[in-house]
Amino acid sequence: MNRTALVTGASSGIGAEYARQLSARGADVVLVARDRAALEALAAEIDERGGHAEVLVADLLDPGQRHRVEQRLEQGVDLLVNSAGYGLSLGFASSDIEDEVRHLELHVEVTMRLTRAALPAMIAGGRGRILNIASVAGLIPRGTYGAAKAWVVSFSRWANAVYAPKGVTVTAVCPGFVHTNFHERLGMPPGEEGVARWMWLTARQVVRASLRDAAHGRAVSIPSLRYKALVAVSRLLPDRLVVAAASRGR
Repeated sequence: MNRTALVTGASSGIGAEYARQLSARGADVVLVARDRAALEALAAEIDERGGHAEVLVADLLDPGQRHRVEQRLEQGVDLLVNSAGYGLSLGFASSDIEDEVRHLELHVEVTMRLTRAALPAMIAGGRGRILNIASVAGLIPRGTYGAAKAWVVSFSRWANAVYAPKGVTVTAVCPGFVHTNFHERLGMPPGEEGVARWMWLTARQVVRASLRDAAHGRAVSIPSLRYKALVAVSRLLPDRLVVAAASRGR
């Protein structure tokens, strides 16, 4: 097991689950998010279970606060999980362009900056893992969220090919619909997402499968056979059909 893991977006959802599972596997965890109270509650939970958690409160869209996270990564960690993110409405033509720019910055620029900050120490030590949380949406045409996640997938595939021979693997994690507060933040109460029950995964499933794939050095992790099959089928269909099918839910 890696010794120290830094997890962004650790205040809830998939990020918090990474922190729990990595701690359970023996890693010290550095928890990064904006919500101090949520991070401190998670850190207390981890400490009670015999682990160790460091809280680093930061808004990753604020250059000064993000720089503190970059400095922590430059000191050296064994595993980085870029999990911070959020979704937007699919209605691009009526969206606020500044909201779109911030969304793109968090998913693309922040992922790139933190990966760059972590890499030198990992390469110097000859070991490390980076997991970039993307989405199945990044493998199909699905709005600006999918476009941003497509960058994460491509970047991770390239970085894994380049840095895996140096001991540092990079994995794009591509879950489908996951039971977290992600959709509630889009203004959709639980049960109103318009998504079939069989399509939902749990954060525990996603994290467990992705850590297994990362341990095997895979550049892309698609948790669950059902989503692997859906992605494979989507590649055989015209874009207009895939877009229409993917527009259900958010």
